[in-house]
Amino acid sequence: MKEYINLLTKHPLFNEISEQDIYYLLECLSAKKKSFNKDEVIFEAGDSPEAVGIVMSGSVYVVQEDYWGGRNILSVIGKGGIFGEAFSCADAKALPVSVLSREDSDILLIDCKKILTTCSSACVFHTSLIKNLMKVLANKNIFLTRKMEHITKKTTREKVLSFLSERAVTEGKNTFQIEFNRQELADYLAVDRSALSYTLSRMKAEGLIDYHKNTFRLKDKGYEN
Repeated sequence: MKEYINLLTKHPLFNEISEQDIYYLLECLSAKKKSFNKDEVIFEAGDSPEAVGIVMSGSVYVVQEDYWGGRNILSVIGKGGIFGEAFSCADAKALPVSVLSREDSDILLIDCKKILTTCSSACVFHTSLIKNLMKVLANKNIFLTRKMEHITKKTTREKVLSFLSERAVTEGKNTFQIEFNRQELADYLAVDRSALSYTLSRMKAEGLIDYHKNTFRLKDKGYEN
């Protein structure tokens, strides 16, 4: 656990909590580090949501599957990211999504109930932890709102333009990298992969964008169907 403390001191969940107090908190919260292989299930839809996960190394998918096995990637969470907090705090009876390890990953699992319940000494840093969790939840809500803006567009082209535009604005530049491969991006935007590939190729031919693997460059604006 010691090798990850430096990461946790910079994590929004532990904002303004000293390194020494983080050690104490991890023990108080019964935090456990677990390792997962690529594609291994961390949380499965239907499970009782009890833990919050922090990605210490690697990355994970949050996915939703329908009855026929169709998959919608809700998010990809990299090193330092957090997941499971919304459902755990909401005291949901069962998870509506699954979380899978995108690659070999180390995950810190924390009992959410112990986050929300202050310890007997009512330590100041535990109160700070709860406040930080509320900020994390608010930021996650903003992220999901942005995704809804993308996937509610009518056409694949409009979805792609909405996604790329938002990323360019967030990065503050017209050249940037995304965390998705093509299949993952198709799943994230809820479109067919072949339709996505066709749309990207067409936009590139029209001189609107350029790309190589997961690096994109926006060259002009275009919203034609």
